[in-house]
Amino acid sequence: MDFPWVYGIAAMIIAYVFGSIPTSVWWGRAFHGIDVRQHGSGNAGATNTFRVLGWRAGVPVLLADIAKGFIPVRILPNFSGLEPDTDSWMWFRLALVLATVLGHLYSVFMDFTGGKGVATSFGGIIAIHPGAAMFCVLAFALAFAFTRYVSVGSLCAALAFPLAMGLIYHEASGVKMGFGVLLCLIVFYTHRKNIGRLIRGEEHRMSLAGKQGDNG
Repeated sequence: MDFPWVYGIAAMIIAYVFGSIPTSVWWGRAFHGIDVRQHGSGNAGATNTFRVLGWRAGVPVLLADIAKGFIPVRILPNFSGLEPDTDSWMWFRLALVLATVLGHLYSVFMDFTGGKGVATSFGGIIAIHPGAAMFCVLAFALAFAFTRYVSVGSLCAALAFPLAMGLIYHEASGVKMGFGVLLCLIVFYTHRKNIGRLIRGEEHRMSLAGKQGDNG
């Protein structure tokens, strides 16, 4: 069937708005009376929430940010009329992942600013390829365990996605591989300041249970 462009555009807008929900900011204001952007690294992300408010706030914010990437990609294609496992279905789901991530990075609720997109990207990856998502978790956990840098864990997780798709799952689709590389590049771009601090030896280590660090 032809691609349902009207529904597709509407779904993309919904995914973008869903991704735009500033979970950390709304949580901090609602339950702690503070704006996390005015503390810690100043970033509107889950890591800064861990830093500023501790794990009791960080965990729900992290899960919500993951859900922002997962829910639109998992649900919206079901109402498109497209046949699963077709090229149109695949393109549509990848576009929805990108829409949610862009929403998180450039939130309509925060004057088109936002977080760094790692958790929301991960939610989208879970929706399109759960197996590769588990390799991202493993890469993050190992990198963070050895370095105590959340930024290093995030960058390794970003690298793990296209590598897992190509080397482990042998994805034949150049589109999926290209998308994996694109997500990886987005994460590296949003972490460019962290990379600079790592090179200069100025990045702070952190424990996710504590209130310290410099990655958001």
